[in-house]
Amino acid sequence: MATMQVEIVAAEENIFSGEAEFVVLRSEGGELGILPRHAPLLAKLVPGAVRIVNDEGKKEESYFVSGGMVEVQPTMITVLADTVMRAGDLDEKAAHEAMERAKSTLADPARKMGTDYAKARTALAEASAQIQMLQRMRRAHKN
Repeated sequence: MATMQVEIVAAEENIFSGEAEFVVLRSEGGELGILPRHAPLLAKLVPGAVRIVNDEGKKEESYFVSGGMVEVQPTMITVLADTVMRAGDLDEKAAHEAMERAKSTLADPARKMGTDYAKARTALAEASAQIQMLQRMRRAHKN
């Protein structure tokens, strides 16, 4: 099967560099599935998983990105993100705690116009995406 080069780069380091047969990630416009020879594309990412699939779907690596940009060329995908975590490094308890803190901040009417409110919305989106990713991984391991 045809492959493409994939680069996942965080603010301070290159997290992943390798070949892939298929990549799945979430953009503002929805979930994208990218195969080799995809049309050029530039999209803003939302918090969520980047899944890299090889060996005809038998091997998959997952990374959490807090957001960022993806550039797709026919033979290469570049993901640029402020924060990238390997799926195995996610902490579900910490994500639930972050979600509760964010919900508490968002429930306070006095904070509706402040920077705390914007930060809480971002934290809530990231924590929710991490929890969804962990739940998906758990379901996949059961099968």
